[in-house]
Order: sequence, then C-alpha cells, then structure tokens
Amino acid sequence: MSRPLILGLGGTMRAESTSDKALRLSLAAARERGAETVLLSGADLDLPMYGLALDGRAARLVDLMRRCDGMIVSSPAFHGGMSGLIKNALDYAEELRGDPRVYLDGIAFGPIVCAAGWQAVGSTLGSLRAVAHALRAWPTPMGVGINSLAAPFGADGRALDEGVQRQLELVAEQVVEFARMRRASAPMSIPRDLPRLAAGR
Repeated sequence: MSRPLILGLGGTMRAESTSDKALRLSLAAARERGAETVLLSGADLDLPMYGLALDGRAARLVDLMRRCDGMIVSSPAFHGGMSGLIKNALDYAEELRGDPRVYLDGIAFGPIVCAAGWQAVGSTLGSLRAVAHALRAWPTPMGVGINSLAAPFGADGRALDEGVQRQLELVAEQVVEFARMRRASAPMSIPRDLPRLAAGR
C-alpha cells in the first residue's frame, strides 16, 4: 500500500511563527510514521477570497485536499478564532462538493492552535473542529493547544517542552493511523446531496 498523503495547512504569514514551528514538527512526526507530507503555509495560502476564479495556487490547494488522506491544520488564535488564511483555505473545500468523496468526507483532521495566552485556545480549537465536522472530516481525539508566550520552541524549531513535543507527535500519529485504517476499509455510502438536505434547500 502506498504511503498516506498528509496535508499540512499553516495559518500565518509570519515566518518562524509558533504555529508554523508546531506544524512542521507534527508533519515531521507524520513522516517518521511512514506518511508523505505536503506543507502549505504563509504565501501558499495567501489566496483570493473563496468564490472567485481559481488561480494556480488555489487550484493546487484544491487538488491536494482532493488527494490527501489526512490533514494537520495549525492556526494562530486571532481574536478568539482561527486565522483568516485558514478559514479561507478550508472554504475552498467547497470545490469538492461534487466529488465522489464529498468535501473531506472521512479524512482525519488534526487541529493545532497557538495563542498568546490560554484564553483563545479552547474557542479556536472548537471552531476548527466545527468546520471539520461541517466538511465531514474526522477531528482527531487529540487537539493541541500551545501558549506561545511560554516560548515552547527554540530558534532552530525544536520543542523545548517535552509535553508539547509529545502532543504534536500524538496528533500526527492519530492522523496517520486513521488514514491507514480508512484506506484499508470499504468506503462508506453517504448521500451526495446531504449538504443540500441538511440545509433544508
């Protein structure tokens, strides 16, 4: 069986941000567990607001979402919610509404949130999970919340906190393990018009 493809989405334009370092460590852990990974962050996700014609970068994002077996999404907490880059990127999953695998149906979704303090961590993790559910993805039991004020990473990107490192590894482990189980099982039969029915249209 080929290696599962895990797509990482990073939600900040700031190089060397806490959320970017966290995502890179989690993707590295996914590779150690035999996955193929692709990282889209910063300028990769500086896309037109969803609803306009797809440019080349947006088309690549949609293609990767279509082909991936799992996702790890790392967002800073902006005013109690996910960053605009992440929300807009996930909105592009609407392009998958007519696919045989509708939206992100059955895709493992590992959420990571970094905030300057703990207040916004819970609400942002909740909003990431809510969007994942709306897109039919399967949020991992483990969701990582990181207080960036604690300076959990060194300048070289390594985790200075063993607990943070283990949590990032656990998210990767759960995403990769679920992706493998999902690929080995028969696909579930779900009505393709479920979003329309659920919306009452």
